Amino acid sequence: MGSRKKVHAFVRVRPTDDFAHEMIKYRDDNKTIDIHLKKDTRRGVVNNQQTDWSFKLDRVLHDASQDLVYETVAKDVVSQALNGFNGTIMCYGQTGAGKTYTMTGATENYKHRGILPRALQQVFRMIEERPTHAITVRVSYLEIYNESLFDLLSTLPYVGPSATPMTIVENPQGVFIKGLSVHLTSQEEDAFSLLFEGETNRIIASHTMNKNSSRSHCIFTIYVEARSRTLSDEKYVTSKINLVDLAGSERLGKSRSEGRVLKEATYINKSLSFLEQAIIALGDQKRDHIPFRQCKLTHALKDSLGGNCNMVLVTNIYGEAAQLEETLSSLRFASRMKLVTTEPAINEKYDAERMVKNLEKELALLKQELAIHDSLANRTLVNYDPMDEIQIAEINSQVRRYLEGTLEEIDIINLRQIQEVFNQFRMVLSQQEQEVESTLRRKYTLIDKNDYAAISAVQKAGLVDADGHLVGEPDGQGFGLGVAPFSVKPGKKSKSKKMFKEQVRPSTPPTKPVAFEDFKNERGSEINRIFKENKSILNERRKRASETTQRINAIKREIDMTKEALNLQKSLREKQGEYENKGLMIIDEEEFLLILKLKDLKKQYRTEHQDLRDLRAEVQYCQHLVDQCRHRLLTEFDIWYNESFFVPEDLQMALKPGGGIRPGMMPLNKIVSLGEDDQDRFGQLQQTTLPEGPDSVSFYNAKVKMEQKHNYVKTMMGLQQAHRK
Repeated sequence: MGSRKKVHAFVRVRPTDDFAHEMIKYRDDNKTIDIHLKKDTRRGVVNNQQTDWSFKLDRVLHDASQDLVYETVAKDVVSQALNGFNGTIMCYGQTGAGKTYTMTGATENYKHRGILPRALQQVFRMIEERPTHAITVRVSYLEIYNESLFDLLSTLPYVGPSATPMTIVENPQGVFIKGLSVHLTSQEEDAFSLLFEGETNRIIASHTMNKNSSRSHCIFTIYVEARSRTLSDEKYVTSKINLVDLAGSERLGKSRSEGRVLKEATYINKSLSFLEQAIIALGDQKRDHIPFRQCKLTHALKDSLGGNCNMVLVTNIYGEAAQLEETLSSLRFASRMKLVTTEPAINEKYDAERMVKNLEKELALLKQELAIHDSLANRTLVNYDPMDEIQIAEINSQVRRYLEGTLEEIDIINLRQIQEVFNQFRMVLSQQEQEVESTLRRKYTLIDKNDYAAISAVQKAGLVDADGHLVGEPDGQGFGLGVAPFSVKPGKKSKSKKMFKEQVRPSTPPTKPVAFEDFKNERGSEINRIFKENKSILNERRKRASETTQRINAIKREIDMTKEALNLQKSLREKQGEYENKGLMIIDEEEFLLILKLKDLKKQYRTEHQDLRDLRAEVQYCQHLVDQCRHRLLTEFDIWYNESFFVPEDLQMALKPGGGIRPGMMPLNKIVSLGEDDQDRFGQLQQTTLPEGPDSVSFYNAKVKMEQKHNYVKTMMGLQQAHRK
């Protein structure tokens, strides 16, 4: 584990024209903030009211730009995340103090973007600087509203709402949210699109303190996995960055909340109170129990609060005299947070597949070194591979001849042979014990030691010795086999349907089956091709599973037949009389071959059964892919069908090529289409004319796509309403 370190706590003061200079002062170290409050003369002459407070934090950010805030607060945390350290950045404070502006910023202006978009940008910039590593980035966006969990990215078409409510689950690896969608992002623009999608789904409300007040706690998580591109390195590191935007605490007398907003404020204040209780408990070294499970917020942040994580707190405060009481409360929380210690450590994991390949490579090298050593020592060619059935049978023969005295010594070749020699000695000893037991059974009557009536009877009959010793019958346990159920039937090949020739679209909408065939030939051709390929793979896996099941059943029948033949041979040997040589049972060659055959069949049965389990897992996975493709194919078809055939005539002018929407010609995420040359010129124009330069292209592209999507949804809803009329 890593060394323990304190939580970093910063305070950011919201700019205001009515700043209380007489009550709030900053020291020269830029870390200490002093609060002075005049005494209330109404309390009389004896007045012990505290009037002065001093809070020392890691830094006071007053009149600080978004650039300075990110450089001071978040840059090191994000940088260490790519080295395998978890990180958490949390914004805390009263409502309207600027928490959401600090965390997310203003999406309308690239310069005013907050910590979250800047962190995404830094992650992808650092990935470009590490060409020797393959780094994958995934994101999720969680909202905690009125003590309920919501996925802010569930509105994406390929996610959809979950049938079961999300829950917080703990395991040895940490805390995770079951049911929360996690999205792979390969480029910066995709990550911004997911961020803006989640931001549009957040719940906000208006009151006297803040007209755009966040009514929920939100946790945006960036998951990073870094693997070396060299095959020899099986280690890789994982990390996650939690960016937490807490809802603001508010005094109901000042916010004047009513109805639904009042209920939301009650839940917010309650969860923040539980958060403060957890922080107080973490700061007390004598406390054994930390109340993480009191609310969803503290439970979800259990790993971040005092765990394996680089923790940073940004406390947002007002600088006005009217808000001084809330400012003191926020600064007290920041001081308590500085008492909390965390223990960040690199999250190293091992790639099992790479490890196996490296071990196989090392094994081959060791075999080569052994071969060179044997050659230098003038030894004969030694085989170090695992022994087969013939070699094991030969060692068994040598052991028996050695015990009989016909073989003076057993030649030692390698360690595997030594192990097998001892194994055969153990088998011979076991056989001798069974033979002794069989001899005793033929000569004596065996009864149960716990059967006191039988013991009394044989004692009266004089069938036992003076000590009354009896021989118990041991219970033997054989090899259990079960007939594999014939549950996997070979899949039938679907007959190819006839394709309709391309026709001119009629004035009346065609039936959906006819339009579906046209869609599969046109816009849905790629999805349909993937669907057919997945279905073909699924049928092939089902067929293999069926064939494997048939082979297992055939092997089982052969095992049963071999057992019957072996039992028959044993009964014939017992009738004809058993032959022994120096205490060893002598069997004929046919019975010995049956024993070897039975052992080989059992080995085949185990191998085939393992293959069947693997095939069933593949069938289940392929079925999941087929279902996904089918769902996407039908969803895209519905969108295409509605765009192509359900647009009223009075709105055709707005939908011509000169307009913003071209029905039936493009997917949702590309509503406005430009020609290829126009698109290239537009991209170059963006990079040269945007005020913030090329770095802001991904930010603005994601913002434009989000606006286009919302305009499209709004337009389609209007079209559907007009069509109903």
